[in-house]
Amino acid sequence: MKKKLIAGLLTTVLALGVVTGCGSEATSETTAEETTTEETAAETEDAAEEATEDAEATEEAAESEGVEAKGTITVAASATPHAEILEEAKKILAEQGWDLEVTVFDDYVQPNLVVESGEFDANYFQHVPYLDSFNEEQGTHLVNVGGIHYEPFGIYPGTKSDLTTLEEGDVIAVPNDTTNEARALLLLQDNGVITLKDGAGLTATVNDIAENPYGIEIQELEAAQVSRVKDEVAFVVLNGNYALEAGFSVAKDAVAYEKSDSEAAKTYVNIIAVKEGNEENEGVKALVDVLKSDEIKEFINSTYDGAVIPFE
Repeated sequence: MKKKLIAGLLTTVLALGVVTGCGSEATSETTAEETTTEETAAETEDAAEEATEDAEATEEAAESEGVEAKGTITVAASATPHAEILEEAKKILAEQGWDLEVTVFDDYVQPNLVVESGEFDANYFQHVPYLDSFNEEQGTHLVNVGGIHYEPFGIYPGTKSDLTTLEEGDVIAVPNDTTNEARALLLLQDNGVITLKDGAGLTATVNDIAENPYGIEIQELEAAQVSRVKDEVAFVVLNGNYALEAGFSVAKDAVAYEKSDSEAAKTYVNIIAVKEGNEENEGVKALVDVLKSDEIKEFINSTYDGAVIPFE
């Protein structure tokens, strides 16, 4: 039916072109305009057909398997590993009749805003402390509907590869958002680089550094930018996903990293977040169930070399 409607509109456009041509001289310019109009209309029809075919693909696949099409789930995600894990989940959800649409964002703000606005059903990129901080600062109403994995935070080499060789003036780059900066500083403290004031915890900043025996400088950068200065600083402290994007392996490259049984690893589990009130959305519940499935856990364990660990 959609193709017939497009064809009808195309016929109308061409007919108008002929009427316009009859009211003026048949110049080469008019001919060129008519040709352009025909080409544009053809391109529009092709694009519409392609979009229709894509939208119907999941439904046809489900019907061929005897599964009723249930709808579309839209998710905003970071590229690595979140979008990659979602692409694996997409296959399983398709077998259940769901079409999973994943959009990749390269920052930590827009994925929350588009869920808050209702443009997306859910997002997958953050941990609970960041979510809580974001809600408080931005006035949003996002909630956790399921922990999926955690990514050990690590210290990675830049111009140096041994923490004991640090000296005054050396720079270590860390993420500048509240919870991730605290996590980086706590990891540096655990490895003897700095000492934080008593009581400094998940909100620690550089102002909470009590002792700095090496005389290092902490460079605070937006999380996505930290890995990009690795050739300019002594060390970088990275979130697991950005370490992967930079080509680092936790097991092989990290100078030090959070252990799997650490409180930090448990605290910073990456979650599926939705707008408050959508916790019982059927598509969201299906998504969380699949992401917690044995199939996805096996995919994570076999793909990320310890940089990503399924949350039990």
